[in-house]
Amino acid sequence: MPDVKLIDGRDLLPPEPLELALTALDGLPAGGELVLLLYCQPQPLFGILRQNGYTWTETVQDDGTHEIRIRKA
Repeated sequence: MPDVKLIDGRDLLPPEPLELALTALDGLPAGGELVLLLYCQPQPLFGILRQNGYTWTETVQDDGTHEIRIRKA
């Protein structure tokens, strides 16, 4: 089972979710996954992920939550 870290940023104000995500990614073990929950699409984060070799999937839940699952490519 891969190591999964969850950040629920739905009640946080920018830039806190981005800062928490970047800190978590720095410590993500090989094969690990970061799950980020937000009420918006984090375009600045997507650019950072692209530049640093991460892949992600995004699903939008019925309540409008964006679930972003991030892994090292």
